Amino acid sequence: MRLVFAGTPAFAETALSALLAAGHEVALVLTQPDRAAGRGLNPRPSAVKALALTRRLEVIQPPTLKSPEVTERLRAMRADAMVVAAYGLILPPVLLDLFPSGCINIHASVLPRWRGAAPIQRAILAGDTETGISIMRMEAGLDSGPLYLTERTPILPADTAGSLHDRLAELGGRCIVRALAELEVGRLVAVPQSAAGVTYARKIEKDEARIDWHAAALTIERQVRAFDPSPVASTTWHGEPLRIWRAGAGEHSHPVPGEVIESSPRGIIVGCGTGALAVLELQRSGGKRLSAAEFLRGARIDVGEKLGT
Repeated sequence: MRLVFAGTPAFAETALSALLAAGHEVALVLTQPDRAAGRGLNPRPSAVKALALTRRLEVIQPPTLKSPEVTERLRAMRADAMVVAAYGLILPPVLLDLFPSGCINIHASVLPRWRGAAPIQRAILAGDTETGISIMRMEAGLDSGPLYLTERTPILPADTAGSLHDRLAELGGRCIVRALAELEVGRLVAVPQSAAGVTYARKIEKDEARIDWHAAALTIERQVRAFDPSPVASTTWHGEPLRIWRAGAGEHSHPVPGEVIESSPRGIIVGCGTGALAVLELQRSGGKRLSAAEFLRGARIDVGEKLGT
């Protein structure tokens, strides 16, 4: 099929790569404008733009899709469909009917659960045991369009947002290739989403990563997993920021949330509102990410100290 592709981060790059490998003609790639990144805050292209340029694809980076010029540019492509994956800009209604096969979205959840910006993190935070990919024909509502297909995958106990992202990105690439192949021969029908079970995955805010030791240990463990690799769950120690990269919830009973119960190479065990959290990997401000054993060789955290104060 002749396609227009819209996407920005690594999740979308994987989908674009799968479409190209399957032999689809990508006439035009849309991605967000370059963003300042790194210590020098130099403009850096998105993952999608980097791939598109290596494959010599035409790329545009409009700051908005509402201009008539963008609409006419897309119309001139005479594409069969527009595939959208983690693009980051809302498509105006005029674009939704611009292509014979419509605008098709790759979404990282089993819709209607977790419509919105952060489905991977919200699924982990909620303690979901599975998630998946939805291929959806886009309409004016937020991730509310009819579904072409869904495919599920378990959320493993050790999954972080990073590991789950990578697995879903690969699954999304396979699903969009399968969906387009079936759509092209008329074997795929879009089915309306269920009205039951709708949840919204609002954007992750940085302050959500701050650990509240009065919460249950299992809740904090999910927070650690959901915010890896970004924005990273954190607390304070002697007023200094302390990032928590890996942790495990336990049944240890302790009456003082945030108090260190044990400090050993096996882990730094901290009391919570319910249970206790074994901190297994952590990072001081400006330091390296270290296991508990490595961390304690260079710093001392005593039993009875309190984190988060």
